[in-house]
Amino acid sequence: MSEGKTNKKELKGIVVSNKMQGTIRVQVDTPFRHPVYKKIINKRKIFFAHTDKEVNEGDEVTIRESRPYSKNVKWVVVEK
Repeated sequence: MSEGKTNKKELKGIVVSNKMQGTIRVQVDTPFRHPVYKKIINKRKIFFAHTDKEVNEGDEVTIRESRPYSKNVKWVVVEK
């Protein structure tokens, strides 16, 4: 078996909330160019991620796709 190669998405974002038990909210900004006006715009999206690590609001984290932990939690924190 080959190790180290996964087809799962990884995203970097900022922790918005850590008030839930074992779950955090991560805001991911994705810049893209507007098709007509050519201005660069940040598209923001909130992801729920599972974690066992001590993470505070404002920390930058990397999250990866994983198995569903609940209805909304389908990501896991890889590193802080």
